[in-house]
Amino acid sequence: MTAGRWLRYHRSHAVSTRGGLTAERQQFREELRLQAAERFARGEGSTAIARDLRVSVRSVQRWRHAWAEGGPRSLRSQGPASLPRLSDQQFTQLEAELAKGPAAHGWEHQRWTLARVKTVIGRRFHLTYTIQGVRKLLVRNGWSCQVPARRAMERDDDAVAGWVKEVWPCAEGSRRRVEPGSSSRTKPASP
Repeated sequence: MTAGRWLRYHRSHAVSTRGGLTAERQQFREELRLQAAERFARGEGSTAIARDLRVSVRSVQRWRHAWAEGGPRSLRSQGPASLPRLSDQQFTQLEAELAKGPAAHGWEHQRWTLARVKTVIGRRFHLTYTIQGVRKLLVRNGWSCQVPARRAMERDDDAVAGWVKEVWPCAEGSRRRVEPGSSSRTKPASP
């Protein structure tokens, strides 16, 4: 994914601007947990609850454990697990830096990678992100990884055609022929 080009796309209504989930999605998940709590009180099994609520059995088991220790109140939403470390204003500044292109930041090739975005964040805001943290930050804010649509300028179509005509048939012909026989390497097939 780091070799792709990162481009901005329109924000989806399912993506929150500050956390991982929108308020509506957090509320939906909280309602699922509270429905599960009602069924825990009735003594229903985790497998049946998971099937009916369309969640994993492991999630239901975690909810049951929290419910047993703290009651239904422990299943209420706590909000996003963590807030992004870049503020909205800082992310807007980061977008302006990315819009300048990689050359403005000293890279020869005109492609943004996660490692390069990480470096820009470190230089501009003195914050350290992991590569995956950068990916999550970009996706959370409506960016997606784009693969270049064009072929490399350095591509030599004549060399590719020559390789396909000359080298590939030799490589393909050197493979072992598949013949009927035994699946065991030590015991030959019986006649």
